[in-house]
Amino acid sequence: MTESTRQPTRFRVAHLNPRQPTEFALTPDAPARAALAKELGISALPKLRFTGGIRAVDGEAWQVEGRLEARVTQPCVVTLAPVSTDLTEKVERIFSPHAVAAEGEEVEIPDDDIEPLGQFIDLAAIMAEALSLALPLYPRAKGAALDTPEHSPEEET
Repeated sequence: MTESTRQPTRFRVAHLNPRQPTEFALTPDAPARAALAKELGISALPKLRFTGGIRAVDGEAWQVEGRLEARVTQPCVVTLAPVSTDLTEKVERIFSPHAVAAEGEEVEIPDDDIEPLGQFIDLAAIMAEALSLALPLYPRAKGAALDTPEHSPEEET
């Protein structure tokens, strides 16, 4: 994904400073937003910004905290007219090397919000996932309503 600010979207964990947060601001350009919109199955993504920081927590774990701001266009579930929605979401992910079980073993992880820590923290993937989860499931144009059949007196027995 190309970024208009040319800031990296993936950070090698070994290069992160555990004593100082690494700030980020991702603002994908138009072609990158169009590709993401296509991937997510939405009509358009005219605005997308993901800002925040990566910081060390609990020794070997890393936390990504940020804010996702987007404007998405989806078809109305009733009329198929374009529906524009502004989204603002708080994003928080914790990555830990202890979240990974050895192959064939079952390990109980105390917190469902902890994800396995690899060599990289991919902010573009986190941004895409957060956007996907924030999308309205049933976008509806203003005034659009489903026709509901009227009840006849015979049905009310």
